[in-house]
Amino acid sequence: MQSLTTLAIAVDGSPTALHAVRQGIALVQNGLQAHIVLIHVQEAASLLELATQDADAIAEAATQAGEHLMAPAAALLQEAGLPFSMEVVLGEPATVLLDMAHSLQASLLIVGTRGMGVVGRALMGSVSQAILNRADLPVLVVKPPV
Repeated sequence: MQSLTTLAIAVDGSPTALHAVRQGIALVQNGLQAHIVLIHVQEAASLLELATQDADAIAEAATQAGEHLMAPAAALLQEAGLPFSMEVVLGEPATVLLDMAHSLQASLLIVGTRGMGVVGRALMGSVSQAILNRADLPVLVVKPPV
């Protein structure tokens, strides 16, 4: 009997993230015995926000926003008839995604990339690149469809 593995998939509401979810679905539909966990990372509130507003209200709003952004990915999994769970967490995306993958004991972390190229990554940074630089588990980076 094969044991069930966990696929952690980063979801940020972008079309590329949905493509990453489709890749996860394809792996399971092609025989991988896995449970999919969608993970959305919201940036933590600034010190000014925390000093001037209710921290619990900020956290609740961030969670609701994350769930809203994950809804299209959840719809793809529901349509495919696959079991899944969702996590919304606060923090720096690359660090939190790796931490969550470890805490879930994920066998694979799937992330999308916008394919910005060297200049775009240098100016804006790249979550997928940061994950690849620090990961000690397998990572599948899904490029946007051509």
